[in-house]
Amino acid sequence: MNRLIVVGAGPAGLTLALQLARAGQAVTLIDSRRDFARGLRGDALMPCGLEALARMGLWELLERLPQRALEGWSVWLEGRELFRAAEPMGALQPCRLVPQQLLLEALLQEALTLPAFTWMPGVAVSGLLHGERSAQGTPAAGPRVRGVRLSDGRELEADLVIGCDGRDSVVRRAAGLPLQALGPPLELLWLVLPQQALEGNGQPAGFLTLVAGGAIASACRGAGGELQLGWLLEPGEATPQRSALEWAEAIAAMAPPELADLLRRKGDQLSRPQRFTVQVGLVRRWQRPGLLLLGDAAHPMSPIRAQGINQALRDSLVAARELLPLTNQQQSRNRLDQACVRIEALRRPEIERLQALQLAEARQGHTIGHNALLRQGLAWGAPLLGPVARAVWMKRQRPLREGAVWL
Repeated sequence: MNRLIVVGAGPAGLTLALQLARAGQAVTLIDSRRDFARGLRGDALMPCGLEALARMGLWELLERLPQRALEGWSVWLEGRELFRAAEPMGALQPCRLVPQQLLLEALLQEALTLPAFTWMPGVAVSGLLHGERSAQGTPAAGPRVRGVRLSDGRELEADLVIGCDGRDSVVRRAAGLPLQALGPPLELLWLVLPQQALEGNGQPAGFLTLVAGGAIASACRGAGGELQLGWLLEPGEATPQRSALEWAEAIAAMAPPELADLLRRKGDQLSRPQRFTVQVGLVRRWQRPGLLLLGDAAHPMSPIRAQGINQALRDSLVAARELLPLTNQQQSRNRLDQACVRIEALRRPEIERLQALQLAEARQGHTIGHNALLRQGLAWGAPLLGPVARAVWMKRQRPLREGAVWL
């Protein structure tokens, strides 16, 4: 039986470890955190992510979790609606909002029931072990990864290490696999209006993109019923120093009347903005002997259309499909390495296409947001131009929602 170590208990790592352990493959899952509470996690499961969970046999688990279907999408320019699109936009399933923390907790509880699964929370990976063991049991020189070194000094041997430890992957850096940045990093502010502030008040339907006065923002009711607000900063821009009411007014000035009224009445309950820096990129090579990268460790995605969680799930599905035939019996490590090459070859085309679509949407948003004449013209001409803009937008959304390749 091969020894597998998965580093990082996010969507890719947890679902992969669960699939392996369900098949009886001994797998150790390591995460530096003891819980799944994070400041910002993607909660939107697109049809392609839902398909991946279903094909993993996790649909019943998903159905037990609190969730809601997203109503649709709309774009507003200078307070005027350019267009809207209702879910499910031609797919079999609408986009679902599911608290990622609850999803990960449910996946872990399922995995903990399996004898082949070992869970190591609260311990960080500090490096990789290299070189094969000689017949005398001592490390031999060579490039192959043979395990991980933990922050407490322990060393764990493995036939394959799978790095699923996110966009700031320690495994990726330790392996010397460079990340190719795709454009400057995105600088985002995240604000939340709690659910109790929305009770009995008008609530926005779906995901709203707001563009006005050279600023770009977003609004959406989250999976837990709270109102999530995003504000896009220029690269390197300092966080504006505003009170809760000033932030509420800044976003209200861009919003449709019902949302603007809510923000002005309840703005004092708005959270302080959290700042996030998101570098979109693609690792030039996701694998080397004894090692494989998946999810954001291999290809950190833009937040546009919540691709991070959905592509992580699709990575996991393909990786399990390629690895399991090799892990039910003793196989040569060379065959494991060949499987990792196939996994990258199968997943890279979709990632490259979706990242290109995300970048195109970001460039278009930047052009409209920073060109006052274009913005005003589109806003005033919305009755005529809106249907055209919607058709162009819809064409780009299909692969972002349903996937760009067949798995």
